[in-house]
Amino acid sequence: MSLFRISSHVSFGISKFVINKPALKQVFPTSFVGITRLYASKPKTLKERLSELVPEKQEEIKKIKKEHGAKSLGNVTVDMAYGGMRGIKGLIWEGSVLDPDEGIEFHDYTINECRELLPKADDGEEPLPEGLFWLLVTGEIPSKEQVQALSAEFAARSAIPSFVEDLIDRCPNTLHPMSQFSLAVTALQHDSNFAKAYQTGVNKNEYWLYLYEDAMDLISKLPNVAGRIYRNVYKDGKVPPIEPDRDYSYNLAKILGYSDNKDFVELLRLYLTIHSDHEGGNVSAHTTVIK
Repeated sequence: MSLFRISSHVSFGISKFVINKPALKQVFPTSFVGITRLYASKPKTLKERLSELVPEKQEEIKKIKKEHGAKSLGNVTVDMAYGGMRGIKGLIWEGSVLDPDEGIEFHDYTINECRELLPKADDGEEPLPEGLFWLLVTGEIPSKEQVQALSAEFAARSAIPSFVEDLIDRCPNTLHPMSQFSLAVTALQHDSNFAKAYQTGVNKNEYWLYLYEDAMDLISKLPNVAGRIYRNVYKDGKVPPIEPDRDYSYNLAKILGYSDNKDFVELLRLYLTIHSDHEGGNVSAHTTVIK
């Protein structure tokens, strides 16, 4: 049984090199590519769970590279080069697979399965994107308590620096919102944990700790960034505060000015969930193939 399968259905760009999980489980029975729900007297936080999973994953990758590192993934033709690297196997990605017939799967879960299994808000029926984020980075379905804790952490990290607020506010409302968004996200690099750690020569095995902090910070701040831009361009520029006891999608809806519309909040929860990942590396695969 092959350890790998090639995702060859991508419309543009680099094809994906996808782990064959059933085969991998035979080789690495303790690997975290298996999908499980964890039960404990006190649910682990995402960082606590990753601190258990990352060392296992690091060892797994070492083993794969040692045993299979010299194997070829295929030929590269002149046409591939002229085609913008289309069809080249150039990326390992485990979080999601985009199939033109079956649609997208997240760690082997279909969208409908995610809608059924991932935790929901007390007042909702659609999955919370916080749960999908947990699934993407761990391969596991989180408990409702773990998702609630993740919502609270996103809210606690949500404030953006005053200089970024000023940067957004100084943009003319004729500047495209996505240009403003890119500008603000780039400016947030000022507070990057990874950038500071990298300059000090942190050990590569600890990279993930700083990448985790940066990822959590960035995801947390995006509603305030997007909301401020939206309010400046389309409304009065007044940005309401994040509610610390509400979920990510509700807070984004509130900042945009639509939290009173339950259907919109539910739509946002579903939209953010199914758009959370698109097989990695290639945006056009998502926009042209997903159903």
